[in-house]
Amino acid sequence: MVKNILLDMDMTILDFDKAEHQALQRAFEALGLGFDEGVYQEYHEINKEQWRLLEQGLLTRDKLKHRRFEVLFERRKIEIPPEIGAEKYESLLAEGYDYMPGAKEMLESLAGKYKLYIVSNGSSQIQHSRIAGAELEPYFDGIYISEDIGFNKPDKAFFEQCFRDIKEKSKEDLCLEETVLIGDSLTSDIQGGKNAGVRTIWFHPKGMIAGEIKPDYEITDLGEISELLQRI
Repeated sequence: MVKNILLDMDMTILDFDKAEHQALQRAFEALGLGFDEGVYQEYHEINKEQWRLLEQGLLTRDKLKHRRFEVLFERRKIEIPPEIGAEKYESLLAEGYDYMPGAKEMLESLAGKYKLYIVSNGSSQIQHSRIAGAELEPYFDGIYISEDIGFNKPDKAFFEQCFRDIKEKSKEDLCLEETVLIGDSLTSDIQGGKNAGVRTIWFHPKGMIAGEIKPDYEITDLGEISELLQRI
């Protein structure tokens, strides 16, 4: 029986792609730069690659924030210092907190029935701002962000620190057999859940196919969660 749910935030609860697009467009406009979908797609791919390096421990968070704009500005021959682009973008990203389709309904159906915890790889200031904007706190028994924790998903140490904090606050161990992790990323969420020793549910609304990292369960619609949790 499932009693505890670890929930990824970006692209599981909140629409990070939409927030990213809006923040980048507004940042480019504020800096007097031309913006089109080509710019966004190029940045999006650069950003994903930097996050993969972070997950692998090959890049620091501070370096990531600037490196993605260093690469983009170099490719686009933009002569503005990348630090300025990064600062403007991050200030605007903190204002993006639209829900994923069905996410609010999912939280309302789960809250009170399960212990819910956010487990996010995002930057502390940005994620806390978005959590506040989306009014997520009332749904959750704990919120864990990698920059606050000191480790990134999928590192086992990230989850161990979360579990220690949960034990300290609840005065009892979190039972791994009664815990699942729900997230959209195979590399950070599903692999992270495996490293933590909990069952995993991969949310992939585009109907993707898992590679080497195999989740325990899969859903393509957040409306499937309640019924699935009753079966496992």
